[in-house]
Amino acid sequence: MNSTWLILALILVIAAVIFLYLAEKKKKSEPNGPHGSRGSNSAGQRQDPLKFADGSNEFNARILGPGAIITYGATDYVCRGAIQLRQGQYVWHEYLLDGGKGSEYFSVEYDEGQLKLGWWISRPDLDLTPEREVTVEGVRYLKTESGMGTFSSEGTTGVAESGDYEYWDMAEAGGNRLFSLERYGTDGPLEASLGWKILPGELKVYPAPEA
Repeated sequence: MNSTWLILALILVIAAVIFLYLAEKKKKSEPNGPHGSRGSNSAGQRQDPLKFADGSNEFNARILGPGAIITYGATDYVCRGAIQLRQGQYVWHEYLLDGGKGSEYFSVEYDEGQLKLGWWISRPDLDLTPEREVTVEGVRYLKTESGMGTFSSEGTTGVAESGDYEYWDMAEAGGNRLFSLERYGTDGPLEASLGWKILPGELKVYPAPEA
């Protein structure tokens, strides 16, 4: 009888040792905290599964810039210069193009994680001042936003390498046709442009050469 109890006690001790060993091993294998081990913020973080589904990887500043080729509407445009615009944490880009009818440029911005592309034609013949509502060539545009920030440029742009920037953005009721007034520098002239929204699939981008 005593030997039976001794055997049972021995089995329980062995089971307890195995249980403690496995528990400690599991604890060591688990990450430290909800976002992974200390010192590694990326481990365990979930990523947006549609991050590049909209073609945004083709339109970043590493791909676009002076020397890039953009095909739109069966016309090849050469990017002559790039302007980066910044307002606080918000950054967007404009790319001045050579080809087509001339005076055309292309804008790239992200608004709440959504890629927005615009095609623009400079209109120096339009002498307009910022208003809540303007009518241009029979189209009524309403103000959507305005603000001030800074800019930096590279290549041939016609503006300084850096400075202050003001903008007034407007759109027709449907939102597809656009109108913009921009001022580069504190005493620069107001520059008017007409534009429209485009989709990533409407363009083909050939990357700019490496700097």
